[in-house]
Amino acid sequence: MNSQVQSRLLKWAAFFLFLQSMILTLAPAVRERSWDVDYRLSHWIGFLVWALFTYLTHRSLVKFLPDHDPYIFPAAALLSGWGLLTIWRLDESFGARQTVWLAISMTALMLAVRYLKELTFLKNYKYIFLTGGLLITALTLVFGSNPLGVGPRLWLGLGGVYFQPSEPLKILLVIYLAAYLSDRVNIRLSSIPLLIPTLVVTGLALLLLLVQRDLGTASIFIFIFTIFLFIATGKRRILIATGAFLLAALLIGYFLVDIIHVRVVGWLNPWDDPTGNSYQIIQSLLAVANGATLGRGLGIGSPLLVPVAISDFIFSAIAEETGLIGTLGLISLIWLILARGLITALRAPGNFRRYLAAGVVTYLGVQSLLIIGGNLRLLPLTGVTLPFVSYGGSSLLTSFFALYLLLSISNTEEEEPAPLQSLRPYTILAGIFALGFAACAVTGAWWALFRSNDLLTRTDNARRAIADRFVPRGEILDNSNLPINITAGESGDFIREYLYPDLAPITGYTHPVYGQAGLEASLDNYLRGLQGNPSSLILWNQLIYGTPPSGLDVRLSIDMELQRIADGLLGDHSGAIILMNAETGEILVMASHPTYDPNKLDEEGDLLSQDEDSPLLNRATQGLYPIGNVIQPLIQAQFGEELPSESSLLISYEEFGFFRSPQITMPVASSPLTNDLADMRVSPLQVCLAAAALSNQGVMPAPRIAIAVNTLEQGWVVLPALDEPREVIQAQAAEEAARTFVQEGKAYWSHAGRGTISKTTVTWLVAGTPPDWRGAPLALVVALEENNVPLAERIGDKLFTAILEQ
Repeated sequence: MNSQVQSRLLKWAAFFLFLQSMILTLAPAVRERSWDVDYRLSHWIGFLVWALFTYLTHRSLVKFLPDHDPYIFPAAALLSGWGLLTIWRLDESFGARQTVWLAISMTALMLAVRYLKELTFLKNYKYIFLTGGLLITALTLVFGSNPLGVGPRLWLGLGGVYFQPSEPLKILLVIYLAAYLSDRVNIRLSSIPLLIPTLVVTGLALLLLLVQRDLGTASIFIFIFTIFLFIATGKRRILIATGAFLLAALLIGYFLVDIIHVRVVGWLNPWDDPTGNSYQIIQSLLAVANGATLGRGLGIGSPLLVPVAISDFIFSAIAEETGLIGTLGLISLIWLILARGLITALRAPGNFRRYLAAGVVTYLGVQSLLIIGGNLRLLPLTGVTLPFVSYGGSSLLTSFFALYLLLSISNTEEEEPAPLQSLRPYTILAGIFALGFAACAVTGAWWALFRSNDLLTRTDNARRAIADRFVPRGEILDNSNLPINITAGESGDFIREYLYPDLAPITGYTHPVYGQAGLEASLDNYLRGLQGNPSSLILWNQLIYGTPPSGLDVRLSIDMELQRIADGLLGDHSGAIILMNAETGEILVMASHPTYDPNKLDEEGDLLSQDEDSPLLNRATQGLYPIGNVIQPLIQAQFGEELPSESSLLISYEEFGFFRSPQITMPVASSPLTNDLADMRVSPLQVCLAAAALSNQGVMPAPRIAIAVNTLEQGWVVLPALDEPREVIQAQAAEEAARTFVQEGKAYWSHAGRGTISKTTVTWLVAGTPPDWRGAPLALVVALEENNVPLAERIGDKLFTAILEQ
């Protein structure tokens, strides 16, 4: 019966891995959206080796351990195959090596179940095994190396083959403690002489690991020792004392040990150093967030952005391509092995085998929790491997030896379970692991579902830039559908081109290194195809391609003919110009100088961010300048010839919107809250909106710059304003004030003024169309970061002349 159950489960595992292999083969075609690609085939070697040795191992188990637990090996086989194909997907050379190690590990398992059916030899030679393990581990202090050439020297290498002695040392400690404590029934914490040998041996192992700076393995040793004492004595205060000890060690290490300090800081607040010491954990969280619920798709994600993805962060790599569903499945498989392992321990016919099974469960469970929790920022990073899944021959061989122990102990159909002193330690141990893995599942869901959007919009998320290379981004057009920012190239090599660089402070950029700015950032959901497309299309593309659908074009209210004239007039002068339709709030011109060329960000990006002239700043919406006497026409419209009090002016300023940021789909400055009129600063956009009221019968419009999006189903769809127009001046008063400021021979009203606070001086010009204007009412604002009224007036005159000639 057991063989039939195991056979069915292994067939399902093989079917799952076969599908995974097929998907990995087709992944290049899916990513390129073309059948003319180089398909992945090498990983089939790994799958076939896995299938062959899994079948042989299954036959061996059925023959030599006929009564073994039928669930443990299928779960472990699926985990090892899943990890193997993931490693092949990440790095073919390491995939080939892991395939060899898997064959060796399964061969060792088959030999063990055939020739080592009895485990008493482990008990009889416990001191020899553990002493040998300690001596071999100690050799790394002298002959240790690192396959990467840098980092802790924890491996022994010969002929290009590396072995990490601390991996088997974990299971050797389990064997020693199980053997030692099984001979001492009813041991008490007060029995210090009986505990001295275990304390000495475990202390030596810990000291050796600490000298090596292998903190992950040292932590596992502490947990293994603690759980063994807890199972042997049944005293919960052992768990409490160990928790207190680890917390104290963490605090002491935080202040005295550099590597612990770095990892604790990276755990508590990784956002402070996302490109330095916290780079690994930030990229791990981004991978989990990118996976969301269903994942990006096998072979389509970007898990290689996470350092050491084949080993320390393989859980994050799996999370990115299989999503929350995949990680829950992975956690469930690990939990299945642990649960069946605890059942095996309870059914064991002797104390040695019972302790041994519980110890193996502890080793596998603690190590899995440490690495999964570290990947999810639930725990500090420890640098251990995920059993059966991560790359590493030493780890895989040790995991399969632990598997041999569980399978051998579970083969007890004809033997009665040994008397059990108390069930409570085992139920508490099961509860601890269940709570730990539940916390991992909840934390994974938190990052994948609830924090996903926040994380994926970070500027250091290179996955968005990678997706932009394969999916065309929507174009940004002017009000006549002339292109401003476009996508050029072919799938896999798409790049963003900026056809009118002078508009860069407004339209911004999207860049793999420097992130996004301007309208490229605020309209990103439309341009990326995540908004405006049918939900079914978005879901289909995410499910099949792991990317959004093609982006949508967005039309701006900008008039490129007038925009070029404004940029030419502003020239090398620092400042801003805004020309607005005073009735609809549509911005026809928005100039900000100095400007920059986003096509040259690769060469000039670092210099731009340090430029004292701030070319990246959109002065029209983000610049805050002294208000001075620029709104004299508005004050006259409200108060006539009467001199307003300071409190009355503050009320008027509030009505004009000077104390709140304009609601528009682009970055704007936050208005400083101040009651001191002498320190009042406003943005050109705020002044333009207020001035528009004089040309629009006292009604201040809602600003708009993105006016329509070209959808697949409905064509061009108008984008609504984010605010509502409101009356700020009586219509008759607005008309009278506008006429008052019409200069002789001019077709528009205007007023020039200055504002000065400390060393900051700005020249203002506000202008607009008079009440008898026959076209669309217009409002104009010019702000120059210099004392130059003639230039401001000339810019206004030239623009209105150009408007009349259109």
